[in-house]
Amino acid sequence: MALFPTFAPVPVTDAHLLPRWRRPETLLVLMSIAVPLAFSTWLALLNNFVIERAAFDGVKIGWLQTVREIPGFLAVGVIYLLLFMREQTLAMATLLMLGAAVAVTGWFPSFQGLLLTTLVSSIGFHYFETVNQSLQLQWVSKARAPQLMGWLVAAGSGASLVVYGALVLAWPRLGLDYDSFYLMGGGATVLITLYCMIVFPKFESPDVQRKEIVLRRRYWLYYALQFMSGARRQIFVVFAAFMMVERFGFHVHEVTALFLINYVANMIFAPLMGKAVSLFGERRALVFEYAGLTLVFLAYGGIYYFGWGVVLAAVLYVVDHLFFALAFAMKTYFQKIADPSDIAPTSAVAFTINHIAAVFLPAGLGYLWVTSPGAVFGLAAAMAVGSLILSLMIPRHPEPGRETVFSRKPVSLTSQRPGITEG
Repeated sequence: MALFPTFAPVPVTDAHLLPRWRRPETLLVLMSIAVPLAFSTWLALLNNFVIERAAFDGVKIGWLQTVREIPGFLAVGVIYLLLFMREQTLAMATLLMLGAAVAVTGWFPSFQGLLLTTLVSSIGFHYFETVNQSLQLQWVSKARAPQLMGWLVAAGSGASLVVYGALVLAWPRLGLDYDSFYLMGGGATVLITLYCMIVFPKFESPDVQRKEIVLRRRYWLYYALQFMSGARRQIFVVFAAFMMVERFGFHVHEVTALFLINYVANMIFAPLMGKAVSLFGERRALVFEYAGLTLVFLAYGGIYYFGWGVVLAAVLYVVDHLFFALAFAMKTYFQKIADPSDIAPTSAVAFTINHIAAVFLPAGLGYLWVTSPGAVFGLAAAMAVGSLILSLMIPRHPEPGRETVFSRKPVSLTSQRPGITEG
């Protein structure tokens, strides 16, 4: 510890000399815990809060989710913020924004108030996730990345488990209100963030990151996978839980119990998924995910067209959530094909691409939902099929120069030119 005072930057390559509780991996775990303490509180209460306190319908929930995704669409702005601050500093600042905005959400039970608090918390969430993804890929070796990311998913699931467990136990028994839970969830995120700012030194990544927009032709498959993932994910995030409340009349503690099962399953299976990605590769992992999601979304549609019941809907929700946990295979695929100095700017660009459809789909599908909910899930199944086709283009052993099954030309990373387009 004496070699590395808190105020002195520490190269990641020397971080093993620090006590384990001050190393980059520990910081990544704590940040993975801090985010869901706020976000899971917001998400678990959202559907009941907006229906009971703000009289939302499908149109309003669609608009709220569209506003929530606007900062994700503008995540490319992270590149310009990094001209003035370190990625780690930006991560801390945005975590504070997320926690503070969630903490006060219960005090604004109106359409306009929820739009405001959602926008602020979303700026914090999306800008943090952009930087966090970049830091994960910079601070962790390619060999360890799949397994560590599996453990990070498990850590986040554990934090969500605490949130949902508290809701299930306390909501029906203690009579706590929305204001109290929002304040506790967001406040916990703020406290963890302040601890991280005090305890951990500034870590220096081994490769200096470019500070301009980077778009490379050889990353096209990664961009396409990100776009389809964002479009497909929105349907699940916005309408799957909303269906449980609107169609089946779930109460807060019942919706939360469903989330609880999700995160227990993630804690168990996410580390195993990390090992599976290491063993079988990103191609097979993503093919498995998208094939499964196609079947799940088709079954969701069947609930509306054929009157299938609440038990099936609950099972599908859990299975759906498990498939989405495999999404980190996209990150490790990019890590294997990327120029190391492209990681930060490409993470920002990818987040923006991921949210192109996310900005427009929720509001538009909100109108479709009020006329044909089953058609919304049919569209999601079609998107999952599109992602499945794209995943088949990933080579078994991706690397620079072999980004897709069609690539054969070696790439010299040191010769690549920075900038908006690749020559």
